[in-house]
Amino acid sequence: MKRNIFNKIFIAGIITVLVAVTSCQKYVEISPEYSIDSENYFNSEDDYRMALIAAYDMLQSSYVNVILGEIASDNTLCGGESPTDVIGWQQVDDMIHTPTNSNLKNLWDWMFAGVQRANYFLEFKDKLDFDDKEQMIGEVRFLRAYYNFELVKWFGPIPLKVDQRFKLGDEKTIPRSPVSEVYAFIEEDLIYAESVLPDFPVEKGRVTKGAAQALLGKAYLYQEKFPEAAEVLERVITEGPYTLVEDYSSIFEAEGENGTESVFEVQYTELEGAGFGCLQCSEGNVAVGFSGVRSYEGPLFTPGFSFNVPTQEAVDQFESGDLRKDVTILDIVEWSEETGAVYTTGNEHTGYFNRKYLPRKRSENAQNDLNLTNPNNYRAIRYADVLLMAAEAYNRGGLSDAKAQEYLNMVRRRAFGDVNHDITLSGAALTDAIYHERRVELLGEGHHFFDLVRTGRAAQEIEGFTANKNELFPIPIEEIGFSDGNWSQNPNY
Repeated sequence: MKRNIFNKIFIAGIITVLVAVTSCQKYVEISPEYSIDSENYFNSEDDYRMALIAAYDMLQSSYVNVILGEIASDNTLCGGESPTDVIGWQQVDDMIHTPTNSNLKNLWDWMFAGVQRANYFLEFKDKLDFDDKEQMIGEVRFLRAYYNFELVKWFGPIPLKVDQRFKLGDEKTIPRSPVSEVYAFIEEDLIYAESVLPDFPVEKGRVTKGAAQALLGKAYLYQEKFPEAAEVLERVITEGPYTLVEDYSSIFEAEGENGTESVFEVQYTELEGAGFGCLQCSEGNVAVGFSGVRSYEGPLFTPGFSFNVPTQEAVDQFESGDLRKDVTILDIVEWSEETGAVYTTGNEHTGYFNRKYLPRKRSENAQNDLNLTNPNNYRAIRYADVLLMAAEAYNRGGLSDAKAQEYLNMVRRRAFGDVNHDITLSGAALTDAIYHERRVELLGEGHHFFDLVRTGRAAQEIEGFTANKNELFPIPIEEIGFSDGNWSQNPNY
């Protein structure tokens, strides 16, 4: 149930004067709609709670970060109906995207809308006191860090504003902060969040201490601050409530949502529909329908638009006996022969689909727009990811290959169901084994492109990738124009 409490206005993309609070359906119910001047809004604990929900709500728009990040890597091809279907995605797949790419502009706009909503809350954080305010501030600062982390991954230097909304004219005076300053800001937010957040979510979908620690460790890893990454990720492992579930396949089904392996999960629902005119308005996971099998009729799944199709090279990364392969990859020919399912093929058809996030059969209460309101949550940070990040930090930091092997093998033992596939390598060979494990464990989850970039392997692995250019994506041309010379474009665009 979505309630418009504020109206959202985009100015120069990032200059978003907040004001549409919308709800994460699995998080909380909202009281009846009303409107109020944004400068005189925070007058009760409920007002802060609604503003907190607004900050959470932009997480649902991050579906585009996941599917487009996967398409940008060597894991999948764009697919779709034709080579011009969602042309911006097709361009990213071919590494020919430009500053006029509307889909990259969506990503920029929506993540800055999240930052703006977080800053709106924080701008008025001292107006009223109540018992849960410190925890709410911790949640908002985690969310701001998450949105800024996405922005710095994709676009590099970005403008920053501390606890204040961006306003008209800021784009001409506030510079793009260097990446090091952006990460320092992210670290500050997450260190604070870690200090005030609970070990367990007070409501389904709300962030915890472990989520803040894991994202902090990830931010350190992206900067190659290996001792810092190892230290904070070790605390997630030894002090947190997380475990690897025994059955890998259960993670990506409804019963696996918000389970013991979920460190941070974006909540989606099928109970409110949306339209193509406002994809960011959807309460469902849009990426799921876009990844579905075209014209599919058969058991378990529903049809989709056949984007994000895995390549043969990616499928071949799975070793013999790896139980994750059939969970990650749907071989549609084999599935059709087994079940009698029928389908049609689309652009760049490989015969494979991203099974983790295929649209499943829906409940009787679901909205009719099956492609836009799929309820599949996005498992943004899984415990297996934490273990592999810790393994990498220990190994690449020269801290302990024994620890790196331990955490790597915890993931592999679940994958193969035995200890016969344990890794005993060290040094650079162990590094390569960790990279391989991250790819197969997290395939289809939107991480691989950025793993390749941050480790300097992208130019060797991604067809069409140009070094010293494609490590970052271009700032939308509208933003460059609005800045009136204050912001320069990323190199070589």
